[in-house]
Amino acid sequence: MFPLYDINHARRPAFVVKGLVFFNALAFLWQLSVGLEWSAQVYGFIPALFFQDPVGQGYRLLTSMFLHGSFFHILSNMWFLWVFGDNVEDRMGHGRFLLFYLLGGLAAALAQGLFSLTSTIPMIGASGAVSAVLGAYYILFPRAYVVSVILFVFPLFVTFPAGFYIGYWAFLQLFQGLLGLPGVAWWAHLGGFLFGALMARRFAPRWRRW
Repeated sequence: MFPLYDINHARRPAFVVKGLVFFNALAFLWQLSVGLEWSAQVYGFIPALFFQDPVGQGYRLLTSMFLHGSFFHILSNMWFLWVFGDNVEDRMGHGRFLLFYLLGGLAAALAQGLFSLTSTIPMIGASGAVSAVLGAYYILFPRAYVVSVILFVFPLFVTFPAGFYIGYWAFLQLFQGLLGLPGVAWWAHLGGFLFGALMARRFAPRWRRW
């Protein structure tokens, strides 16, 4: 199931979401110019290096969340951010949302690192931070609706409550993480999601009544 849009109107423009999409796209263009593999090795999060020298290698926690490994990788991450991020930003406010997003990405990278302490494979991508956004959406807007497409022989368009859709997504991350399927940082997704779910209300002030 791939989300097309949510039925949940935001009250304010999502300036931070748009800025994050822009900077991720800009970073990907830079990666294409210098080489995807080289940029991942130099700026990706490598658990073995980080846990040997957390201070010297700490920059990788931040830089890794703006790098991607393919067009599909960046497009899928930015699309999920675009669909779910505007409402979370609207609820939190621009500054709080940016801090929340960055901290979510850091938490996701550390979660993945704890499950692969000696790994020398670079971890890159915004999916951990985006997973934090999904966790916040799950808590803040569980009754909103998400319109998704399921591709069989022909596309099937279905509408689910956000709580069900995101809950199903989180279950898949856990299931695939337990299976140990390679190529995707499943524990980063779960770490980001848990951070978002646990911290959502701390970053989101109550609605003001006008």
